[in-house]
Amino acid sequence: MRRLARLFTASAAAATVLLTGAVATAGADSSPETAALPGKQLTGYWQNFVNDATPLRVADVPDSYDLLVLAFAEADPAQPGAVTFGVDPELADALGGYSDDELKSDIAAKQSEGDSVVLSIGGELGNVDLSSPENVTRFVDSFAAIADEYGIQGLDVDLEHGFDVPNMASAIEQLRERMGEDFLLTMAPQTLDVQPGGTYLELIEQVGDLITVVHTQYYNSGSMNGCDGQVVTQGTVDFITGQACILLEQLRPDQVSLGLPATSNAAGSGYVSPDVVTAALDCLTSGENCGSYVPAEPSPELSGVMTWSINWDVSDGESFSGPVRSHLDSLG
Repeated sequence: MRRLARLFTASAAAATVLLTGAVATAGADSSPETAALPGKQLTGYWQNFVNDATPLRVADVPDSYDLLVLAFAEADPAQPGAVTFGVDPELADALGGYSDDELKSDIAAKQSEGDSVVLSIGGELGNVDLSSPENVTRFVDSFAAIADEYGIQGLDVDLEHGFDVPNMASAIEQLRERMGEDFLLTMAPQTLDVQPGGTYLELIEQVGDLITVVHTQYYNSGSMNGCDGQVVTQGTVDFITGQACILLEQLRPDQVSLGLPATSNAAGSGYVSPDVVTAALDCLTSGENCGSYVPAEPSPELSGVMTWSINWDVSDGESFSGPVRSHLDSLG
């Protein structure tokens, strides 16, 4: 995800740590039930910072969204591994005032309407140091305290510069223990990280039974290998469907969502119009409107769509969420 309107560079992608090893299938029959979202959900990232997108209070997030991801928790420079969170001062100024207490109230109001709210770590510019057990403890303690204070229901992992997989898995398991069975766990890997041997695939192997949904970022990417061995090109239906099937081989369909930018300004590359997004949904859920890749079996229980970001969507008159929400509703 991009904090500023900047391209996620190839050098940053190359810095992503890749680990080898096979990923075990997390079938529906073997996994315990995870915290649930609506049958067809729309996830959006709320920007707790200021760029060229419309600044928003959480109260002003459109009703079309089901899952709000607060972007982002910040690394605490005084305590390695720990994170902090609060309304960004520049955002508060841009809104003519917005306090932490107002944010807490807005979160509670959205939840009373049936929405879910999680807090993201990472992004293009952020990172969390989980290189030691001590750092993991500080992360878990600080995140759980923030979640309790703000009424946040879970964690979104958007670490884009590599991470220690066993320690990240341990942190997730400890948070689940601390926050209870309603803990939501979402992930936003880049495309490279869910190619064979990618860090997120290894993490999914370790904590797949705790995952609520994974929404891969199908943008800011070069060409990738699809699950059928064909090279897929960014900006096409095949780029989305031919990679979503990688996750569908590891997770239940209701744990898989499609991540796309809301506008052409929201990402350095990879924006597609909503009709491409809805075609990808049709292809994966019913085998219709596909490109070259056609799934062997449809996945009607596919979770939905994620977008970066709610702010960019609102900046463009909800040109993304409007048609995508309508199409998700039509899928049931």
